[in-house]
Amino acid sequence: QVQLVESGGGLVQAGGSLRLSCVVSGRIDTFTRSWYRQAPGKQRELVARIASGGSTNYADSVKGRFTISRDNAKNTVYLQMNSLKPEDTAIYYCYIPNGVTGYWGQGTQVTVSS
Repeated sequence: QVQLVESGGGLVQAGGSLRLSCVVSGRIDTFTRSWYRQAPGKQRELVARIASGGSTNYADSVKGRFTISRDNAKNTVYLQMNSLKPEDTAIYYCYIPNGVTGYWGQGTQVTVSS
């Protein structure tokens, strides 16, 4: 059984930083890892993705501020978030594509105050 557990969210002032972690347990053959977020009243959106070879892509709104990385030995993917803005406030989810629905974590709340 595959499980994804996120941590690291919290309340931070605008301009601050947070680092999210997602620990993956269970057998999974897919190496792509992604972070999504969902703000109140909005659709879930892709924030960042890292592929098996290490290539990354980001939403335009976070480019230059967020960095996705992974530690394969720890089965963990990270999202370093700098220069946070109030509009970054959302629940952040870790995601692994697999089949039709893929695997989702339970989410971690990030709140950025102005």
